[in-house]
Amino acid sequence: MKLPLLYEDIVKILPHRYPFLFVDRITELELGKRVVGIKNVSINEPFFQGHFPGNPVMPGVLIIEAMAQVGGVLARLSVPGALEKEGSILFMALDKVKFRRPVVPGDQVIFELVPLRTGSRVWKMAGKALVKDDLVTEAELLATIA
Repeated sequence: MKLPLLYEDIVKILPHRYPFLFVDRITELELGKRVVGIKNVSINEPFFQGHFPGNPVMPGVLIIEAMAQVGGVLARLSVPGALEKEGSILFMALDKVKFRRPVVPGDQVIFELVPLRTGSRVWKMAGKALVKDDLVTEAELLATIA
């Protein structure tokens, strides 16, 4: 696949759809080694209606979900034959999660993930989310390709 991966490419890789697809673009990809993806945060996101009125903040769990989706692109493309199989990528564990600052409307979040352990079914990745050059979230994710 040719970079950047756009929406029409991403929906061929991930099972997620609106309003739960949180990856707008994949800008860098080294199979089995590294992925970089983008989420453009807009005031039109449905979660801002209730989180929080008058003080919109992207929920931390959705930042982690977006991070996992970017990692899912790396895993699905890196495992031979994974795209031919229908299925989901499911969380197994989260470790070392830290939220450094809020993500708000107008932010562009850049997710960078590298695998710590790879396999045909189970992947462990270290991820970070940045806005501009500021680290906003970091985590280790353990997931399975179901």
